[in-house]
Amino acid sequence: MKATGIVRRIDDLGRIVIPKEIRRTMRIREGDSLEIYTDKDGEVIFKKYSPMGELASFAAQICDTLAKTTGAAVAVADRDSIIAAAGAVRKEVYEKRISDELEQIMESRKIYQHKQGDKRMPATDGGDRTLEIAAPILTEGDVTGCVLFIADENGEAMGETELKLAQTVAGFLGKQMES
Repeated sequence: MKATGIVRRIDDLGRIVIPKEIRRTMRIREGDSLEIYTDKDGEVIFKKYSPMGELASFAAQICDTLAKTTGAAVAVADRDSIIAAAGAVRKEVYEKRISDELEQIMESRKIYQHKQGDKRMPATDGGDRTLEIAAPILTEGDVTGCVLFIADENGEAMGETELKLAQTVAGFLGKQMES
């Protein structure tokens, strides 16, 4: 654990304000859920809750199947990091924080497909791998994650089939989250 040097008081309703700098750094947004952990030493730990995390093993199986079927690198992200990946780039992207560009794509709630001549969007913060297709996962109207097809080293364009697969899997995962 890393000390921040910030001290806050609990108000009469039991509330505490998480400083803006920490919320920005940790990508904690208004309305986000936090899990609360305690230990025997009296520590209280807040951790961002990811409903997509519950589907991580399921998402990994879907990524494996898509990667084998299409020959492409596939990943699933929650709102903060890559939670499942398959294909040649798995080690490079798995459990890495998503890029700001990918976060913006998700927030737009629109499917993204790279067009030749456009600037490439990175999949992860500081990573070399770029997006070919990104389909946001919507659960009861809220963005909970994204299905990604990641560009290969040749930058070979992906077509309508991969776009429809990403859209279908995103819709399916969104429905799984609702049930």
